[in-house]
Amino acid sequence: MKKKAALHNLGCKVNSYETEAMQQLLEENGYEIVSFEEEADVYIINTCTVTNIADRKSRQMLHRARKMNPDAVVVAAGCYVQARGQEVLEDGAVDMIIGNNQKNQLIPMLEGWFAAREEQDFVPSALLDLTRVTEYENMNIRKTAEHTRAFLKVQDGCNQFCSYCIIPYARGRIRSRRLEDVQAEVRELAAAGYQEIVLTGIHLSSYGLDFGTEEKTPDAPFGHGLQKLILALAEIEGIRRIRLGSLEPRIITREFVEALAGCGKICPHFHLSLQSGCDSVLKRMNRHYTSEEYLNKCQLLREGFEQPAITTDVIVGFPGETEEEFAATMAFVEKVHFYEMHVFPYSRRQGTVADRMPDQVPEPVKKERSHQMLALADRMSQEYCDSFVGCQVSVLLEEQDPEGYMVGYTKEYIRVQKEGGLELAGQEVLGKMACRNGRYVLE
Repeated sequence: MKKKAALHNLGCKVNSYETEAMQQLLEENGYEIVSFEEEADVYIINTCTVTNIADRKSRQMLHRARKMNPDAVVVAAGCYVQARGQEVLEDGAVDMIIGNNQKNQLIPMLEGWFAAREEQDFVPSALLDLTRVTEYENMNIRKTAEHTRAFLKVQDGCNQFCSYCIIPYARGRIRSRRLEDVQAEVRELAAAGYQEIVLTGIHLSSYGLDFGTEEKTPDAPFGHGLQKLILALAEIEGIRRIRLGSLEPRIITREFVEALAGCGKICPHFHLSLQSGCDSVLKRMNRHYTSEEYLNKCQLLREGFEQPAITTDVIVGFPGETEEEFAATMAFVEKVHFYEMHVFPYSRRQGTVADRMPDQVPEPVKKERSHQMLALADRMSQEYCDSFVGCQVSVLLEEQDPEGYMVGYTKEYIRVQKEGGLELAGQEVLGKMACRNGRYVLE
């Protein structure tokens, strides 16, 4: 009888990709994949540690899995494990831990566990010192839960060491996937019917720096590795859209923008991580740009693309953030006028520089600042979407919603409905965008 396995993902799109890759490994080795709500022989939780809330959710899901089936093997994988390995292993809910850059060892780890379970002589741990790891962990997928879009991990690790961030410790130094491996996976995905790929990484802008062939300059501090990758993937038949994950603002140069704008397949949807619009806070965060430099990058994108969707992350309540500094950030984000913003109250992470900073902002203040920033984000998002009403847009239709409409996204990632049946799934259609009852539709 097949063993049953259930997986649950927490965190970013990189984690999602790795969870799907682990699911594929299980399927290839004879496991039956079931819902996490069902009783299974193996539960795998791909954890996150970016905030204290992420840590708590990771622990909750591990304990939930144990309650689902006390006799199952509960596997904790990923960033929370990498950051708090021994502590996780000592948790009574967990049988096995697998850190980052070891997830492709899932099957031999499970085989070892089941073979040695009775003897209790198997060491259920796979953790590497990621400060010494230089090789990219090759994993791949042939299918995804998405309908027309596939997320593709091409890079891991981060060398930036922002003062608030635990991720360089949980993910290690930068490691890039070989171009030929990425091309092979994209060809396979295109053959399976996926028309849009989304390139993801822990610090995507660093792609290729570890190959030793990229020349960095003050104008191009991350070289041209990502640009070369994008243009190579654009040549693959069947791929109609290329969307990019989070970018370091400093990668945006005139040459980079002109190369992407000339490609024709790039979605004008750019996530440039900001974190603060106040220069004094940016300096304490160890971000390597000023607000003026960030604004210049946004202007370059708006010169190269018509109405590009620019999205970002903002941290409120960073240590020492005064009311004046917060007001400066509010004014700056409104000046940029983002399509979407992810707003995070600052979360202390043990082992980071910011954790030891004085003048930690009280939680009620962080909560109030989050509310203000989110209200501004909602208004700017609606204003951006409304700017397309009456305009011709291209929508890649994906699935049918409960109301019977086909649903898809524009290249700017605006969700749009269209009347029609499932025969339209996978088709890219043109039409005029309208707003009806608060929803965007294609006429």
